[in-house]
Amino acid sequence: MTNPNSRHPLLLGIGGAHIDRRGQVSGIYVPGASNPGTMREDVGGVVFNALRTARRRGVACALISLRGGDTGGERVAREIAEAGIEDRSAVFLDRVTASYTALIDRDGELIAGFADMGLYDLFPRQLRRSACRDAITGADAILCDANLPAAALEMVAETAANKPLHAIGISPAKVVRLAGMLDRVDCLFMNRKEANALLGQEADAAADPVVPLRAQGLRGAVITDGAGAVTIFDAQSCATIAPPAPRHIADVTGAGDALAGATVAALTRGLALADAAREGLAAAMLALESPLAVPAFDTAAFAQALALVPTPVRVA
Repeated sequence: MTNPNSRHPLLLGIGGAHIDRRGQVSGIYVPGASNPGTMREDVGGVVFNALRTARRRGVACALISLRGGDTGGERVAREIAEAGIEDRSAVFLDRVTASYTALIDRDGELIAGFADMGLYDLFPRQLRRSACRDAITGADAILCDANLPAAALEMVAETAANKPLHAIGISPAKVVRLAGMLDRVDCLFMNRKEANALLGQEADAAADPVVPLRAQGLRGAVITDGAGAVTIFDAQSCATIAPPAPRHIADVTGAGDALAGATVAALTRGLALADAAREGLAAAMLALESPLAVPAFDTAAFAQALALVPTPVRVA
């Protein structure tokens, strides 16, 4: 799978690539009532979004996902091809393509999300295929998301052997699927609520999660906390970065995906985790400022955003 003549390392994503719908309320949101607004439908999925950002940062990418034999699946396939990502996904002709629907307020903040992703329960079956195992062993690094069932995540970790393995927590309900393989994860992207869920703590617990996460075997992580400082740690060090305030907020959807994609791209190019996370935060800021699920930016726009991200502050 890896091209020996390629100048770019190959990042393999395993996880969600599906239909994303975002409905934005045009006025003040009123619970339990009909709210006027607009609905936008795109192709998204956490790993797919992250790969598209990584691709923009110069990393060759491939994707293993699942989709149905419907018009949604056809659209997903077209978007993967247009993104320049090698598609190693499976199509289940008798299934419906997964989808995620988000309702956001007029300021771009999430009100509620609805995930129809039962198709991803078939990932363990797909990952047993030799083509998937070959794709994992042929990649230079792997990025997976917690849309995969725990059994599938553990299969990925086992097959990846000593290759860099990164993961995205998705949500407090899903991040716990990674609990059995933390000692194989080089960098886990999550927010504080997801970190607390992984530790079995209350969602709003304020205790520093770094020590207990390391005690559970986690090799490294990037932990966001809303507009608060981002915590980055690996086996050797811990640092924080104050995320830059976006110049305006168009939509919060996809910021975490962009953070993961740009960070992993930088890691794959050889940067240290804290420095790679700076690039991730630049991409996340661009995502917040964009109405698109994946921000469109060129080298100059990215450099301008990166200049606004502070230098990491080492705390340990």
